[in-house]
Amino acid sequence: QVQLVESGGGLVQPGGSLRLSCAASGFTFSRAAMSWYRQAPGKERELVATITNAGVSLVHADSVKGRFTISTDNAKNTVYLQMDSLKPEDTAVYSCSALTAFPHKQYWGQGTQVTVSS
Repeated sequence: QVQLVESGGGLVQPGGSLRLSCAASGFTFSRAAMSWYRQAPGKERELVATITNAGVSLVHADSVKGRFTISTDNAKNTVYLQMDSLKPEDTAVYSCSALTAFPHKQYWGQGTQVTVSS
C-alpha cells in the first residue's frame, strides 16, 4: 500500500533552517507529482510547493518564495522541502502528498509539526 512518511520537523528559532523529508513507497515515485502542504492552527490547508514527474519544481505560496525549495531523490523515493529564513508565520503542520496518474489518486502523509519561535 501507499505510504508517505514525513520527518525533519521540530522547533527552530526565527531565521533558522529545517529540511523536511518524505519517504514514499507503494507507487512509482518517479511518475508521481509530489507536493508539500501546510496547515496552521485556525487556517485552511495551503499548497506550498510541487515538483512534477518531469522534475519541474514550483513554489506556490508567495510567502515562501525565495526561502523554500522542493526537491526529490528518485533513488531514495524521497521528496524534500528545504526551508530557510524561517519566520514564526511558517509554524504549521507540514504534509507531503503524492498525485499518481494511474490510478489518478492523491495520497497524504501524516504530517510533521514545524514550530518557529524564539
